[in-house]
Amino acid sequence: MMQSHAPSAPIQPIADDAALNTLRSSLRGELIRREDNEYDTIRSIWNGMIDRRPALIARCLGVADVRAALSFARAHQLAVSVRGGGHNIAGLAVSDGSMMIDLSRMRGVRVDPSSRTAHAQAGCLLSDVDRETQVHGLAAVLGFVSTTGIAGLTLGGGFGYLTRRFGWTSDTVRSMEVVTADGDVVQASDDVNPDLFWGLRGGGGNFGIVTNFEYQLFPVGPQILGGGIAWRGEEAPLVLERYRALLRDAPPGMACVAALRKAPPAPWIDKEVHGKSIVALFICHTGPIEEGERLVNDLRAVGKPVGDVVQRRSYLSQQALLDATQPKGRRYYWKSEYLPSLEPDMVAPLLEHAGRIASPHSAMLLFPLDGAVDALPTNHSAVGNRDARLVLNIAGAWDAAGDDDVNIDWARGAWQELRRFSTGGSYINFQTDDEGDDRIHAAYGANHERLVDIKTTWDPHNTFRLNKNIAPRG
Repeated sequence: MMQSHAPSAPIQPIADDAALNTLRSSLRGELIRREDNEYDTIRSIWNGMIDRRPALIARCLGVADVRAALSFARAHQLAVSVRGGGHNIAGLAVSDGSMMIDLSRMRGVRVDPSSRTAHAQAGCLLSDVDRETQVHGLAAVLGFVSTTGIAGLTLGGGFGYLTRRFGWTSDTVRSMEVVTADGDVVQASDDVNPDLFWGLRGGGGNFGIVTNFEYQLFPVGPQILGGGIAWRGEEAPLVLERYRALLRDAPPGMACVAALRKAPPAPWIDKEVHGKSIVALFICHTGPIEEGERLVNDLRAVGKPVGDVVQRRSYLSQQALLDATQPKGRRYYWKSEYLPSLEPDMVAPLLEHAGRIASPHSAMLLFPLDGAVDALPTNHSAVGNRDARLVLNIAGAWDAAGDDDVNIDWARGAWQELRRFSTGGSYINFQTDDEGDDRIHAAYGANHERLVDIKTTWDPHNTFRLNKNIAPRG
């Protein structure tokens, strides 16, 4: 069970009251200690399996707060974890005995429609950015669940409905503001500290604390064609075959996620299939509406759908379409692989393990990754694995701690059989806390050695180690 993430250095005694009072007076935000009433609420994050107790939580309101908290942690030999949206599956935002630098109150967004850019503070959720950019009919390339934090998403690569058109989220970042391990505040872009910028675009939180992101925006919405179509589980082979053809032929403006799961009691799905196996396609078409309607009508002609809510809708509603499947506090355990394609031989074991799903909340998901992702060379940024065409996500989700073993065993069993279809790579943001250095290496492939060099330059003492760690040399 994934419930402890002790820092790699021995936990030191917490500083005396005088030192804590000095830190508190230096913060515009709050300093939270274990004895404070709000401590348990603030330390809790999205994945209910994570139950860790930091020594201190600095709820920052700006860059000066981040610097003060980091300086205190280094002076008192406290390991440092960084919280943005707190949505990471491995719970990297919080660690036992550490200083949690909490950015979740830093949620400002400023849009410049003339340059089609947005500056967003690191505590923003996807919904914060989407709301402001859609005022101008623009969008950033973000993820699939609007309650996700932008920081972890972007630093790990990031993909969503717009990825086939515009690339990884990290491909669309123009600059970042970073607090380094030494407490310096620097800019990172193609022109300023380009090595650091390269590493931050996929290398996670290994090189510093990013406090602000500048995103390139694209004309999207406010109306798109999107929603979901569901079929009975028996029709999954036929639907997945059509899905394979769609992945091969669809224009970049068509994004389609396939899901195998038990039907939730959603009003858009026929009642007689609630609780039974289904296959569903979640669609977002951001190109010409008429083109999207033709593609969707071809999908509707497959078998006999038992639910269909694909329609003209706002891009904002599309971005929140899957939010209800990912509530905070549920217990989550994932396994994931990059795929070169959806091989015909993969369908049978995929359906077999989908039929063994133990929880009504679990799912097996296929996310498309082609298009603009592989238009750039592998070494364009740290994220790597641009030859992948799909992400397979075996997503265990359940409510009771007593059900941990059966659900984790299901996810691991499915992964063990299906990983033979992998490219050998793995998406860093989907890695759980029980995956070793070889899996981190697989996430970066040929880019790993350059990341080690950048880590050695910018964080030689591994101050930022409570992450999917890239260790410095020596």
